[in-house]
Amino acid sequence: MRSTPGSSARPRRTVLAATGLVAVLALTATACNGSGDDKASGRPGASASQADDGGKVRIPADIANKLKQHGIDVDKWQHGGWKDWDKNKWLSEAKDFVNPVIAGLWKPERMKSAKEANKTVTAKDAAADQGVSDPEPRPVQARPEKTPYHDNAAPVGKVFFDSPEGHMVCSGTVIKDVNHPGKSNLVWTAGHCVHAGKDGGWYRNIAFVPSYNDLGKSEADLANANASQVAPYGTWWADWASTSNQWIQGGSETGGAGAAYDYAVLHVKPEAGSKSLEETVGAALDVDFSAPSAAAAASMGAWGYPAAPPYNGLKMFKCIDRPGRLSLSPTLPTMYRIGCTMTGGSSGGGWFRVVNGKTELVSNTSIGPSDNTWLAGPQLGRTAEALYQNMSRTYGGR
Repeated sequence: MRSTPGSSARPRRTVLAATGLVAVLALTATACNGSGDDKASGRPGASASQADDGGKVRIPADIANKLKQHGIDVDKWQHGGWKDWDKNKWLSEAKDFVNPVIAGLWKPERMKSAKEANKTVTAKDAAADQGVSDPEPRPVQARPEKTPYHDNAAPVGKVFFDSPEGHMVCSGTVIKDVNHPGKSNLVWTAGHCVHAGKDGGWYRNIAFVPSYNDLGKSEADLANANASQVAPYGTWWADWASTSNQWIQGGSETGGAGAAYDYAVLHVKPEAGSKSLEETVGAALDVDFSAPSAAAAASMGAWGYPAAPPYNGLKMFKCIDRPGRLSLSPTLPTMYRIGCTMTGGSSGGGWFRVVNGKTELVSNTSIGPSDNTWLAGPQLGRTAEALYQNMSRTYGGR
């Protein structure tokens, strides 16, 4: 991440105690891991073959046809051809998303090797339009979440995906589906965790793991961990993803013009099992699309799995601070900003606030500086709500 040079120390903002937010976020979960066959494998036209990673690729007929339309050899894709990142065939339009399940691909070792997905803000970006940006916040030291994570922050998990740079990781949150109450399969994350922005396309093999490393074990303790220890509630593959057109058209390595719209919704299905994600995890959060002003929010908390040093991506952390405003351009919506020392890998992690005793998702981690002193996230207004509603109506019932 890039820092803003020449910034001076600012008076510390009031940092509210974490206990109130955690108490509301800690949802008692009684659902157990789902079991049974993956219904998706029985779709007409579905096929399976051995992938080079030892798993099985299931490509339904509609996805196979979409690949063929783009000149992509389906047989080669099934046998590892998805690793070809030819820019001319890197699917980028909103309608082009494909993510067939590769059973067993995300093994514990592969998950641990995933690198953080950073989005940084440059000095030039951070200096833009300071007239509507609040003073830079003082750093808030990230605190480890209590274990087991499922008892204290059940909706939070990790988002894994493959990019041209290799195996990557972000964070995500299980959210409620208004059109399918109690049976949500929706996950909120950052746009840059699913799509490369204006210079690329959709990432591949996108999967969500709720309560990753639930007991917060050390790297040594996880040396020989099995899948149930690392992913106690299973691995959930995105069968559809949506991000904003603004991110697709304007997102960049430093956030760019898409940073203020850097959010995404995943619709997921279990690699094995039949219950919904919400039923399996036993928790999901509402999303607040009212885009409350920073001044109106007494505090916001960011949750995630930071993976860049001094963190290693194995444990969940949180930061709570009074939010301020960050404007990257007078033509873009203002973003929220809080003090926080979490690093890359926490990208996409949910920002929560408590309203009338209820915890709601209000943003997600998008960008931050290289010295890891603060994080910024987009306001979620009408554009974000339209994205969410379309996902719920079109894919929620699958």
